Amino acid sequence: MLRSHATAGDRQRARVGLLTRRADVEDAVRRPPRRVLAALCTTEIVSWGVLYYAFPVALSSITADTGWSATATTAAFSGGLVVSALVGIPVGRWLDRAGPRQVMTSGSLLAAPSAVAIGLAPDLAWFVLAWLVAGVAMSAVFYQAAFAALTRWYGSGRVRALTTLTLVAGLASTIFAPLTSLLLEHLGWRSTYLVLAGVLAVVTIPLHALALSPPWTPAPEHDAPRGGGPASVRSIVRSPGFLLLSATLTVTAFGLYAAGLTLIPLLTGRGMSAPLAATTLGLLGAGQLLGRLGYAPLTARTTPASRTVAIVAASALALALLAAVPGPGPLLIALAVVTGAVRGAGTLLQATVVADRWGSARYGALSGWFSAPITLAAALAPWGGTALAEALGSYPAMLWLLAGVVAVAAAVSARW
Repeated sequence: MLRSHATAGDRQRARVGLLTRRADVEDAVRRPPRRVLAALCTTEIVSWGVLYYAFPVALSSITADTGWSATATTAAFSGGLVVSALVGIPVGRWLDRAGPRQVMTSGSLLAAPSAVAIGLAPDLAWFVLAWLVAGVAMSAVFYQAAFAALTRWYGSGRVRALTTLTLVAGLASTIFAPLTSLLLEHLGWRSTYLVLAGVLAVVTIPLHALALSPPWTPAPEHDAPRGGGPASVRSIVRSPGFLLLSATLTVTAFGLYAAGLTLIPLLTGRGMSAPLAATTLGLLGAGQLLGRLGYAPLTARTTPASRTVAIVAASALALALLAAVPGPGPLLIALAVVTGAVRGAGTLLQATVVADRWGSARYGALSGWFSAPITLAAALAPWGGTALAEALGSYPAMLWLLAGVVAVAAAVSARW
């Protein structure tokens, strides 16, 4: 009897080993050439740099030249992000059917003229409409589409590919903030956007059209969702687990983005000089790179559920420490770096958790639904964080409230 049990166990372990090796071989065969990852890294830098990071640098020049209020001008930009979140849902379904080559090339073909329209806007209404069109393009060229491509093509090696992408694309602000500032000094904001639109077209359209050429086929059987037959997208997005997970990361994203975007007034209110506060905000961005580097080792030691709870709980702790610690300056700088690291890990958690839980076969559609509220939270965080601080009377009070809400989200997720 003991021998038969041992033999059965050996056979089971052999089958598991064979399936694992077969999965690894299939992943190796279907992984695209390295040029695909290099192309996506390049296009994400340029897309984020032109459509996202150039705007805050150009804002003061735009308002000074046009007389439009900073509030109205920023609202146009935020409206584009909201459109990106909403349009991301049908774009995700399109990605599953047609693949990233068609989707991202179309997005680039729309992004370049929308940037031209922004630069040529004769009035505020035109400016708002141009940003709304740019939001449609963002949904097809920002992270969601690139994540879908790498998740499907790289299979079990997706974490390394996604980490590489987010690390390199994190240089978008480092490259395009000073580049935009330099162009503004010599050309003015309108000509700056025309030049940036040209860069966007010359770099992203050919790379998306020519480099994203590997076949786009359904995910292999070993990557299907657990628990028998595949569930429909509709049933998954309506399930309590999906809704809870998306809500948890939405609350967390709002808290972390609000903290980052109100960091300078928080620090200057505690006696830090404005230049040092701005430098600290830059170090928060550097902290995101550290968080992304640490995510791959974390996945090797945790389950998707446990690392979700850990990252959300760490987010609540970081927000609470920012609210509670009055100084000194070096400690506040260290806390900003830690907050950035948590946010960086959260970006990769958002990119991987859908495939980890429900498989990659319909990653585009599921990710569209999953990411929409998170993108909305990031878009509303600049206004929401400031409004909460004004209502509560201070930035520390705002951070305490957000820390409490995120802590509740972590506790609910852990219990579920």
